[in-house]
Amino acid sequence: MNKIDKMILATLKSEGKELSLEEIAIKVDESPKKTFKSLRKLFENEYIDTKARKYKIINNQK
Repeated sequence: MNKIDKMILATLKSEGKELSLEEIAIKVDESPKKTFKSLRKLFENEYIDTKARKYKIINNQK
């Protein structure tokens, strides 16, 4: 897990609500392209969930 992945997880956890790609990219200060790559990896590894282009952390995360 890289720095961007950790920042995304921390952001989703602290916000406590679903966020769009654009909102997450702004909060972690990265481009939407880099942010999306990390989101896709986190989703594939079941760290986050997505619905209607909004992302949220899965509740059973450590």
